[in-house]
Amino acid sequence: MLSPTPEDPGAIRITAVETVVVNAELRNWILVKVRTDQDGLVGWGEASLNWKTRAVVGAVEDLASMIVGRDPRDIEQILRVMTKHSYYRLGIVGVTAISGIEHALWDILGKSLGQPVWRLLGGQVRDKVRVYTHLGLGDMRSVYDTVDEGQVRERAAQVVEQGYDALKVVLIPYGGHLSSPADRRHVDRMMSVLRSTVGPDVDIMIDFHARPASPAAALQYIDILAEYDPMFCEEPVAPGDTEALRMVAARSRVPIATGERLVGLREFLPVLAAKAIAVAQPDLNHTGGLLEGKRIAAVADAELVGVAPHNPNGPIAGAAALHFAVSTPNFVIQEEMSGAVSWYDEVVEAPMKRVGSHWQVPTAPGLGVEVDEVAAARHPYRPEVPHSSSAVLADGTVVDW
Repeated sequence: MLSPTPEDPGAIRITAVETVVVNAELRNWILVKVRTDQDGLVGWGEASLNWKTRAVVGAVEDLASMIVGRDPRDIEQILRVMTKHSYYRLGIVGVTAISGIEHALWDILGKSLGQPVWRLLGGQVRDKVRVYTHLGLGDMRSVYDTVDEGQVRERAAQVVEQGYDALKVVLIPYGGHLSSPADRRHVDRMMSVLRSTVGPDVDIMIDFHARPASPAAALQYIDILAEYDPMFCEEPVAPGDTEALRMVAARSRVPIATGERLVGLREFLPVLAAKAIAVAQPDLNHTGGLLEGKRIAAVADAELVGVAPHNPNGPIAGAAALHFAVSTPNFVIQEEMSGAVSWYDEVVEAPMKRVGSHWQVPTAPGLGVEVDEVAAARHPYRPEVPHSSSAVLADGTVVDW
């Protein structure tokens, strides 16, 4: 049998799936709560997706009717129900909803067994988890709006002073199919200031946000960046064109990473098969959850590709990423944005304990998170800051954010 019968005293049943939305300015955190018929046994996950909050909340509600009454420990079976019985292929909204529910199921399974989730995902393969943050220590306005040399110098120094040995920057200008000399000089100046501030041993990642509209434009910037020894260049061209990405990787002197906008193993397969990246970046909030993330990591490992999950989301997403990293051999480094808002730690008590530039291995059962729903209610849903609307060229052309 796939699950205990209702008469089995060991049976656990899902009784409800709920969402708690917490506004964190640029993003709403969509926290997913799965209730069971066992007193006090609930699971928490996260399904945050910027500018799609109400759509994801609705998707969670639609999926809930499919799984109420099932045993939450049958994670693989529940994933099949949510995907196969949805009939239509699920895009980013539906898969994000599934990811949040799946996190919560792992939380329940770990709590029911008294074990941390990483042990259930295959066990411990490392003693600590390397992490990186952004300029502004995760403050979202600093991440996307650091545009002059003084800001770069000040904010980079703050990151190093806080003990990080790796950081990521978003400094590629909005652009078209070719970059301008002025834009290239700007990137050169910014990188020169950044590298001179943090020194030669701090890893720097550059997030292109797919702003170059062609491989040629991306490579113009990469040729400049290579002199500053970056760890990797992320999403140099828009997702969906594997050949364009392969062309960039073949000519780049810098390792190439991508994956935050790829949904599930199905969309990673052609990229990995084409040897188009050195680092895969699935977002465990958006790609189907922890099981799908492990599948992506396994295929990436077979293709000699590392994994550095994308995660500018909330604290439960961070907890899920921590358990993934502890148990995944080809893990490289984890993105985190713990300073996204000043009250970041008030709503969720999470297991991420940073020493220097590393999270420590958690020991609490499940994901190890506790949610203060009273504190969450102080930050109710509201539309996120529409930062992507700034992605417009001087002549009015709308481009990638």
